[in-house]
Amino acid sequence: MRIFQCQACDQPVSFESTVCESCERRLGYVCDCHAVSALEPCGEDARGPLFRAYAHPGRKYRLCANAAYEACNWTVPEESDEPYCVTCRHNRVVPDLSLPANLERWRQIEAAKRRLFYSLLRLELPLVTRAQYSDGLAFDFLAESAGPPVMTGHLDGLITLSIAEADDVERERRRTMFGEYYRTLLGHFRHEIGHYFWNLLVRFDPSLPAFRVLFGDERADYGAALRRHHSEGAPPDWQESFVSSYATAHPWEDFAETFAHYLHIVDTLETGSAFEMRLSPKLRGGGEGAQASTCIDFDPYETPDFQRVIEAWLPLTYAMNSLNRSMGQPPLYPFKLAPAVIAKLAFVHERIYAARSPGGLSEAASDEMLKAVIAGLRQRVAAPTA
Repeated sequence: MRIFQCQACDQPVSFESTVCESCERRLGYVCDCHAVSALEPCGEDARGPLFRAYAHPGRKYRLCANAAYEACNWTVPEESDEPYCVTCRHNRVVPDLSLPANLERWRQIEAAKRRLFYSLLRLELPLVTRAQYSDGLAFDFLAESAGPPVMTGHLDGLITLSIAEADDVERERRRTMFGEYYRTLLGHFRHEIGHYFWNLLVRFDPSLPAFRVLFGDERADYGAALRRHHSEGAPPDWQESFVSSYATAHPWEDFAETFAHYLHIVDTLETGSAFEMRLSPKLRGGGEGAQASTCIDFDPYETPDFQRVIEAWLPLTYAMNSLNRSMGQPPLYPFKLAPAVIAKLAFVHERIYAARSPGGLSEAASDEMLKAVIAGLRQRVAAPTA
């Protein structure tokens, strides 16, 4: 993610900030320019106070209706009939907010969801609500009750999440119970949105044969595949072909896990770019050190060349994991990106950039992409690994 500053006084501010700590101006996120902006009051309309945004002075804005719960800092253009911002309007069910514990957990969930939407909007991916299409994107945030446990998942555009995942102790318990390297609210969102975008970017697209070459045949019985995974676990050599053990369960889960990691990569690299990170490990021999060196001086959200993305990511994870270990913490990114996994990430990258192009890919272009992906996979698999 980018570094944000108050435009009125240059004070650094966070993505979640609502007030500048220096000049005390109100802050709000403006989607038009992907910026946290200082706001100046400029009257009001029937919906409430209006503001001019320093980052985009040509329009007036109001705050999302969920600002009343201190759960959102995004803005809505004055002319919009929507009371909610582009993230909150996708909510279908929220927990009982009269309960303080529910309200606090929901605020944490909304903060993670806004980070997800930051990436989706930067990647210019299509987002429609349930009001626009019956299978549009929607979220149900549910509290646990005396009945069956709430299962996090996706079905026909509806993403369900237990608000218990916002409790650090409970989430760590589940992470340990399921033997996961990594479990966060943002990770949940990035995984489940991967299911949603499989339907939009792959399911009815000419790239489906390429998907099956890389990920497997999604027509395999999904329920049976999950039962087998939960009873038998992942195969011993899963890290050679999958980004996580859960990705081995079914091609749909493999795509969702890969999509999530793609979002991890581009957003973290943007942060590295914002800090102008340059990595040059002091390794003996020079050869390995040169391979582990990188200068993150590009915008990964605007980089069609995936090779450039991965060449920056691998050295960055080496540095991040080394720093974490120095603090007595486990690796920050405890995943192995084998050649087959990189080929899958490249497929996700191609699908996203095809969706960003006017009219998408032609059938001929899709055929060429299929050939290129398969050829790249063969080259990577044939190459020796360290």
